[in-house]
Amino acid sequence: MAEPASTWRQEGMQSAGMEKTNSERASPRYESREKVTGTARYPADMRLPRVAHAYLCTSRIPRGTIQAFDLTAAKAVPGVLDILTHETIGDQPRQVPAIYQGGYLSDSFRPLGSAEIAYWGQPIAVVIAETYEIAREAARRIDVTYASQPPPAATIDSAEAATQPLAPMDIDVGDFDAAYARAPVKIDARYSTPAQHQNPMELFATQCVWEGDQLTVHEPSQYVNNLKFGLAEQLNIAPERIRVISTYVGGAFGAKGFLTQRSALIAMAARRLERPVKLVATREQGFTVSGYRAETRHHVQLGANRDGRLTALKHEGWELTSRADTVAMGAVSMTTRLYACPNIVGRVNAVSADRSTPGFMRAPGEMPYAFALETALDELSYELDMDPIELRRVNDTRTEPVGGLPYTSRSLMQCFDTAAAAFGWKDRTKQPGAMRNDDWLVGWGCATAFYPTYAGNSAARVRLSSDGRVHVSSATHELGQGAYTMMAQVAAEELGVPVEQVTVSLGDTDLPPAVVAGGSSTTASLAPAIMAACGAIRTRLGVTPGAVSAAMATSGMGSIEEFAETRAPGLPADSIKGLYRGMATPFGGVHLADRVQCALGAQFVEVRIHARTHEIRVARAVGAFAAGRIINARTVHGQLVGGMIWGIGSALHEQSELDERNASYLNANLADYLLPVNADIHDIEAIMVAEEDRLVNAAGVKGVGEIGVVGVAAAISNAIYHATGKRLRDLPFRIENLMEQK
Repeated sequence: MAEPASTWRQEGMQSAGMEKTNSERASPRYESREKVTGTARYPADMRLPRVAHAYLCTSRIPRGTIQAFDLTAAKAVPGVLDILTHETIGDQPRQVPAIYQGGYLSDSFRPLGSAEIAYWGQPIAVVIAETYEIAREAARRIDVTYASQPPPAATIDSAEAATQPLAPMDIDVGDFDAAYARAPVKIDARYSTPAQHQNPMELFATQCVWEGDQLTVHEPSQYVNNLKFGLAEQLNIAPERIRVISTYVGGAFGAKGFLTQRSALIAMAARRLERPVKLVATREQGFTVSGYRAETRHHVQLGANRDGRLTALKHEGWELTSRADTVAMGAVSMTTRLYACPNIVGRVNAVSADRSTPGFMRAPGEMPYAFALETALDELSYELDMDPIELRRVNDTRTEPVGGLPYTSRSLMQCFDTAAAAFGWKDRTKQPGAMRNDDWLVGWGCATAFYPTYAGNSAARVRLSSDGRVHVSSATHELGQGAYTMMAQVAAEELGVPVEQVTVSLGDTDLPPAVVAGGSSTTASLAPAIMAACGAIRTRLGVTPGAVSAAMATSGMGSIEEFAETRAPGLPADSIKGLYRGMATPFGGVHLADRVQCALGAQFVEVRIHARTHEIRVARAVGAFAAGRIINARTVHGQLVGGMIWGIGSALHEQSELDERNASYLNANLADYLLPVNADIHDIEAIMVAEEDRLVNAAGVKGVGEIGVVGVAAAISNAIYHATGKRLRDLPFRIENLMEQK
């Protein structure tokens, strides 16, 4: 096996005549010193005076009611200050609106709202004490009497689960049935993906402190304004009385995107005690206090001519959801538009079970739906005796087949050609099982990566001082993706100053509002707002970027400050109002009236499978991605490689294991939930293919946070088949799957 390595390059920048700007340089991360020295303060790190500590008590049944609490032993523990249950908090907190209206994504019923239990792990009580250890001990002494309602619908395959077709997601073009019936080559296959949890290093934490009637919340968040407005609704107070601060987030990946049940409870506890209260949920509780990747099932049917051209494509998906909320990602909107085909059907079904509501997890729908489609395409390539790259080439299209709309730009085959050359695909032996290295069977596989390009309304404030220093601020979020760095670089380029002269503030509802930090939309949304504010400063000075500092120095002014709002393409004029009510949602992708916009890429992997033990290793991975303008190659590289590693984990390691008797998670910890470690990651190369697209947004940015994970699992599946001749269609791939497969 090769030594672990990670490489990157920007392909075609010079040949395309693209001069590197201040933004395109691989500048060091703005916040790197704070992070490596430990001075970066995450929400749970904030030291509040006289802080009390909270601990969640969660349900130990999957469905039923609480008949009684016995709190005697818990209250007897010295240092216990308060215990919240549905019996002690009255009618607070209130019900809140749906997602994107300042409300929940997950579990929209009222926190501690009744005796009803909807899933294992549901919060049923909160203990507040002088120390964390006291609160934990008291929580364990609470005696709860339940009335269970077995058996639970534990999984997507449970007989008790209820299936609901989601008609608004239906796609019908042409006559699929007739075209499929007469197609000379057909694929009809089913695929599955398991529940998976984000498991960010930073646990789910909330600290609340009241100063009079003003509430300050310290909580890791991808969307502080959603938290502010949703919490105001729950607590029945004016939003102006709430400030949410989240200047650093220690990993999120969708899990910290929206309001969850814990925040209002901790705010109420702090108000009751008239002192700050801090909650840090346990790792196990993290599996149910927020969203996760739902189990999915897929049925893919492909019909093609002998030359490989698709004539019929059907992709139907099933996604697990809770009984309380219908949440489905439904990425057939992308898989049906990816390749040229005249007859298409797309269907999505929600399957309700006795589980907490799933949510966003890095490339939420695109990852599982791409696994199904891209594996099916590989199966078709073998039926046709055709190179899988060439199969994609003959079905490449610059016009999406569902609505006949043009792609703003489409560099898919440039990505395949670039990645194939770097990978050495021309040396591939086509016959499965024919490549070998001593005791290891060697397989090569590839797949398409894709992610729709979204942007949302955002605002920014930029101040230029007479000494040439710049300050830029917005209520966006630093999740580790490089938001601080991007903001500094865009402002520096627009005002013609060194990036070292720029300071940045973010993650605070007192700052200009911004879009949720999700859907690869942060840079595409916020960079145009920063550019607009900087442009206003240049206009006031009457100069170009290169002359800003000199003009400011001679202007006689101490500083110039400009505020800008930008509306994302396709959103109505009055949508800016929603920006100030926690409703700044990304928009774009396939939902625009006149075009389709997405980032595209190609994933290549080499797997090695031990001939006797069936151990599976990913020895090499090469990805090439076309994602519009690259603001900072260093941070983009981290995003792409990180996503590719996520894809390896999704394919070979990750699965939230269920005890179907009570719908509880058996591996709700980092000891048993399998994740890739250094020994699992060998050579990874991420290539950035030059692409200019000024139609997507003013910055020409498509976003890279999600695309790196898409297609990796399919490429690994396809490589396993190439190595062994055994087709695996159910994630994750484990040794026992190869031993069982005929």
